[in-house]
Amino acid sequence: MQPDNPRLARDRADVRVMTEIGIISQLSNAKLEKTGGMPAAQFGLLSHFMRRGGEESPAQLASAFQVGKSAMTHTLQRAEAAGWIRIRPDAEDGRRKLVSLTPAGAAAYGEALKRMRPHLESLREAFTDQEFAQALPFLTALRAWLDDNR
Repeated sequence: MQPDNPRLARDRADVRVMTEIGIISQLSNAKLEKTGGMPAAQFGLLSHFMRRGGEESPAQLASAFQVGKSAMTHTLQRAEAAGWIRIRPDAEDGRRKLVSLTPAGAAAYGEALKRMRPHLESLREAFTDQEFAQALPFLTALRAWLDDNR
């Protein structure tokens, strides 16, 4: 490994994997915004609550999404204006707020998935279930490592 030589570094498997993930993220977010009918940040927020449920503070959400407070505040304001989330004061600490998904948010998430169905079906036709299954252990381990090493 020669980190001082960018030409050699770009050919390393770890650099290539992270480059591919970045490109995949950009392409999938663009497709989501085009077909899903909402910005990727808002879809990510709805998806987060669909998976986890419950309530979280804006600071917890900013940490989970690895964005600054102002970026999360902007996403939350837009999602709240759309009626997709509820922001309420924390009864135990009036300075804090708690965010939760609304039924309208769950419906908007479902509608976005429905709009994306043709693209997702095309994706599933392009690869086998076995190919998806084979990719998961490495991707899951990589995500866990990155999460543990923030």
